[in-house]
Amino acid sequence: MKLQILVTQYKEKKDVIKPLLDSIALQQGVDFNEIGVVIVNDGWEKSCLSMKFLKSYPFKVEYYMEEHKGVSATRNKALEHATADYVMFCDCDDMFFSMVGLNVMMNEMDTGFDSLTTKFYEEVKRDGKKWFVEHKQDRTFVHGKFYRRQYLIDKNIKFNENLTVHEDSYFNCMATTLSDDPNAIKYSDVPVYLWKWRDESVCRHDPLYMQKTYKFYLDSITSLIEQMIERGKEDVANTLTCTQMFDTYYLMNTNAWLTQDNQEYRLETEKRFKKFYEQFGERFNKIDVTVKVNVSNQVRAGKIKSGLGLEKVTFDQWIYYIMKLED
Repeated sequence: MKLQILVTQYKEKKDVIKPLLDSIALQQGVDFNEIGVVIVNDGWEKSCLSMKFLKSYPFKVEYYMEEHKGVSATRNKALEHATADYVMFCDCDDMFFSMVGLNVMMNEMDTGFDSLTTKFYEEVKRDGKKWFVEHKQDRTFVHGKFYRRQYLIDKNIKFNENLTVHEDSYFNCMATTLSDDPNAIKYSDVPVYLWKWRDESVCRHDPLYMQKTYKFYLDSITSLIEQMIERGKEDVANTLTCTQMFDTYYLMNTNAWLTQDNQEYRLETEKRFKKFYEQFGERFNKIDVTVKVNVSNQVRAGKIKSGLGLEKVTFDQWIYYIMKLED
């Protein structure tokens, strides 16, 4: 089998997962004998899906019940059950965007790659209406990404099971960094995946989600840097460290973080960043100043789109303030 689509499920019932499976069945120009779906239930006490329903599709659907351990562990279990040459991870409440997307991806698999990132669309709600946001070259979410299964096995690339928030960033960076062949890390501008809006999704309807969870994103980046150091990828560890230092600094100067209403979350984040700096500050200080300037300029340019204001203090002044914070 060439491709297996790995899906995690908890309490979601047939009406939630059916659009995903239907969108696979609608794919044009593909051999369904070469496509399979692996659904892993994360410890719900009983299956929400009947075997009659799962067997109604033209491709093979495998269903497994596992102990409840969270999304990262469940995705790892799905990967263990997989046998295809290539895999991709899907959320059970999403679907494929294009009826020819998998045909294009299967052709890419014929040429070979370790990791392939595709453009995808995010469905959002604004003023009661649905809109579609385009994501290109994304490394934050697992959506619309394909991986050679043996590459993941050989490099021991897994989801960090200690992470339940921002776990995708950890996995994506590992998958796009550890290949021995830079040409095996590819990008396709063909839109394949649709990240659907769902009212029950915590990260979608809470406007303060990033403010509330950025401290956990720092946990993800910390684990990632530690992995790179352990694997002897010192240059990657340095780049990640430098980028994160400036990313947090400029983030604290954006409108969402400067507003008085969000100061509780800002303080929590700055206290967590203090620990990050204590762990990696010495590494950061050894990085060449030219590299720091280039990284700082790149990060700042990206943050301007997110409402970056004029910095009231320098980076060094902010670090001095951070280190004075009480734990």
